[in-house]
Amino acid sequence: MEGKMAVVGSAATIMVFKAAGVEAFPVADEKSARETLRKVARDHSVVFLAEEYAEPLQDLLRRFDEGAYPVVLPIPTGKETGYGEEFLKTVMERALGVDILFQK
Repeated sequence: MEGKMAVVGSAATIMVFKAAGVEAFPVADEKSARETLRKVARDHSVVFLAEEYAEPLQDLLRRFDEGAYPVVLPIPTGKETGYGEEFLKTVMERALGVDILFQK
């Protein structure tokens, strides 16, 4: 698992990551995203997850948040729900005690 990164999302979303050498796992819907994320999380330290799947998979993301790895990061894909921004804000506030990015 050490240092391995993956991306889970639509075929169009993951192409850029794949070009950068990140292991890419295409999914078509929430069900396949859930199954793929569970499998990928076993072997990867960092998983980038398309934002449109992050919100419906909050229950699974909370379980991952309880451990050190994997770190699952929602990424914008053009189908933003606001979840990714809110997630990042919450994580930053928890880690630093203040909102240094959004200041809303």
